[in-house]
Amino acid sequence: MSEPVRVLVTRAAGQIAYSLLYSIGNGSVFGKDQAFILVLLDITPMMGVLEGVLMELQDCALPLLKDIIITDKEDVAFKDLDVANLVGSMPRRHGMEREDLLKANVKIFKVQGAALEKYAKKSVKVVVIGNPANANCLTASKSAPSIPKENFSCLTRLDQNRAKSQIALKFGVTADNVKNVIIWGNHSSSQYPDVNHAKVKLQGKEVGVYEALKDDSWLKGDLITTVQQRGAAIIKARKLSSAMSAAKAICDHLRDLWFGTQGESVSVDVMSDGNSSGIPDDMLYSFPVVIKDKTWKFVAALPINDFSREKMDLTPKELVEEKETAFEFLSSA
Repeated sequence: MSEPVRVLVTRAAGQIAYSLLYSIGNGSVFGKDQAFILVLLDITPMMGVLEGVLMELQDCALPLLKDIIITDKEDVAFKDLDVANLVGSMPRRHGMEREDLLKANVKIFKVQGAALEKYAKKSVKVVVIGNPANANCLTASKSAPSIPKENFSCLTRLDQNRAKSQIALKFGVTADNVKNVIIWGNHSSSQYPDVNHAKVKLQGKEVGVYEALKDDSWLKGDLITTVQQRGAAIIKARKLSSAMSAAKAICDHLRDLWFGTQGESVSVDVMSDGNSSGIPDDMLYSFPVVIKDKTWKFVAALPINDFSREKMDLTPKELVEEKETAFEFLSSA
């Protein structure tokens, strides 16, 4: 068995972590022969709950889990990390403006970025889940300048999974028969689920989704709004935000970072380079990428039609505003 991988989960007493930890623990993310150490971070008032999470993990008797560390201290949580899952963020409360939310989270992710800089391995892979994920990820990255910006990503895999599922339901197939769905943009309601390059396997043959469905009004209308508003719909129905599906998406994201995508493209929020798909430089934006040897690369030279370009260009305006607001707070925090 290989040397243990040190994996951090923040807000570890929360509902997403509760769905996430067993999936990491049973070997379905890092492999059935990869030992690991789980580091669970939460705020001081949640340490009692975290003790219960610790006991449950112990009671699972997971053979790959070499140690579990629970803490409310950054110097303990971020030490020598291989993987950091930054799940926790300040949620938006009733009466809170988006600017207030950004200000609160800049403080959190500036501290966590500084802790990554000071204590973690420089090779650490950082995945930001807590919303607003793009602004939070950018803040953490800028606060950890010696860690390559390519090591930071945030989650749009949940949005991709949602789009794949809707397409699969439309065709009456399982989701593994749908591939190359793209999520462009921000992890917000401005995102654009793009199926122009998506394929579906029908009767053993892969065909383009547009070609197979022949329903432009659904693909350009209800599909997009359903994916964009899915999180809000779940909150309305469940009275709680997505947890099980979010945890599954985190596992998918981590597994692909670890083992690669075998040539298939997946959607990941990463730092733009100013050269890919006409998106401005130095912006966390969801792109289609392929991953090999724990390194992602943009999918190059994708043709983009006018409808897609219009949708894709909506998000940078939102992200620029978030970035400017976050940097203003970052400089004064």
